[in-house]
Amino acid sequence: MKIDLSGKRALVTASTGGIGLAIAKGLAEAGAEVVINGRSQQSVDDTLTRLAGELPGAVLSGIAADLGSAQGSDALVGSAGAIDILVNNAGIYGLQDFFDTDDALWDQYWHTNVMSGVRLSRALLPAMVEKGWGRVVFISSESGRNIPADMIHYGVSKTAQLALSRGLAKRVAGSGVTVNSVLPGPTLSDGLAAMLQEEVQRSGQSLEAVAADFVMAHRPTSVIQRAASTEEVANMVVYICSLQASATTGAAVRVDGGVVDDIV
Repeated sequence: MKIDLSGKRALVTASTGGIGLAIAKGLAEAGAEVVINGRSQQSVDDTLTRLAGELPGAVLSGIAADLGSAQGSDALVGSAGAIDILVNNAGIYGLQDFFDTDDALWDQYWHTNVMSGVRLSRALLPAMVEKGWGRVVFISSESGRNIPADMIHYGVSKTAQLALSRGLAKRVAGSGVTVNSVLPGPTLSDGLAAMLQEEVQRSGQSLEAVAADFVMAHRPTSVIQRAASTEEVANMVVYICSLQASATTGAAVRVDGGVVDDIV
């Protein structure tokens, strides 16, 4: 299978690092023009420089916008232009006991993790439907199905993304536009690497080995028994965005290493 996204224009939110950066790179490698997004102009510029060096000839641009507010989403839409592929990757996470999680934190997670995708999809989907082709992908999480007791607020926001993507797929049914969610499990992103760095230094083990121990301690149902790489998650997203994935819509596609213990 050769995935060719030449002539398609993709917007990947929160794509200056981690899973978002890997997705942006994967889409660019497949021939898509890619719009990078980050919260600061410096992070966007640094990412564009990095990708230009790694992918000579790729067509790249960038927009700085904080998607935790309606104003940030409006600014991104106003500058993005026509988009064929929207990857709603922007999100925040963090440990917090339910009884210590106040309304302000719930609102922050809701606006960043859920409403950013609502706002961008509402703005960009109609043009895709009019053209008769488009892809929208929400980067959810296995935590949307396997709600973590130590960050319920995060899990709820990720469950909401699953409902949103399924509803949007039905709303644009028959249009040639697909809407799906991808559910990563424990992934060796920049955030996880930073969190584990102290243990790497203390133990003398590799980052991958420490991450595997972390996965088995906190997600013992993992079948692969390690953290996934950001590239492994990106590979699934690139496929979901491809022409070949035209019969996959309204789906919640897992890249969780088998953490969610069911057969569906």
